[in-house]
Amino acid sequence: MMYQQGWFAGGTVIRLAKDLAENNKGARVLVVCLEITAVTFRGPSDTHLDSMVGQALFGDGTAALIVGSNPLPGVEKPLFELDSAAQTLLPNSKGAIDGHLHEAGLTFHLLKDDPGLISKNIEKSLIEAFQPLGISNWNSIFWIAHPGGPAILDQVELKLGLKPKKLWATKKVLSDYENMSSACVLLILDEIRKASVKEGFSSTGEGLDWGVLFGFRPGLTVETVVLHSVST
Repeated sequence: MMYQQGWFAGGTVIRLAKDLAENNKGARVLVVCLEITAVTFRGPSDTHLDSMVGQALFGDGTAALIVGSNPLPGVEKPLFELDSAAQTLLPNSKGAIDGHLHEAGLTFHLLKDDPGLISKNIEKSLIEAFQPLGISNWNSIFWIAHPGGPAILDQVELKLGLKPKKLWATKKVLSDYENMSSACVLLILDEIRKASVKEGFSSTGEGLDWGVLFGFRPGLTVETVVLHSVST
């Protein structure tokens, strides 16, 4: 079990589950992300307004999936394939997002420039992940991005020139359930899958072959998972 991993943990556990499944023949790894934010709840403070932002933004939630390799024909039907995964620590981001565990609970401290730090560095992670595949058009892939907050999503869209509907699933999960930390990206994956079937797309990735899963956490750390869709 892993504790206090933060927002990027949805990507982290997928990466670890991929390694376990690929290196243990026949293994099936159950991934469960559970987030309870009651530990962050406290009264308002004139000196820590950023803590109030965190309390307004975060919510409770859980999600699960199974990761394996070499699926059994006629028995198992994969929803997505995990191609590669990487973790990156953003430069000059010390103190950008801090979480401190005290006897009184967990406190958050956020900087105003967090959205700028993430959006400014995200393309480097994309290039490193997709250059081996010959992909440089970020509108040609499907997106599962952790919903850190509206400001982060807006700046990522602007920096990368994403079409307005590219992050629709991320924004829907944020609107419906708030920021549930690690559980968010798993729910976004499910939203993409269900919409692909409902709309009659040829693949689970909205008819596209390749996609990216992004997780962000205090550090600032970015978890990048390259996904390949399968036929619906």
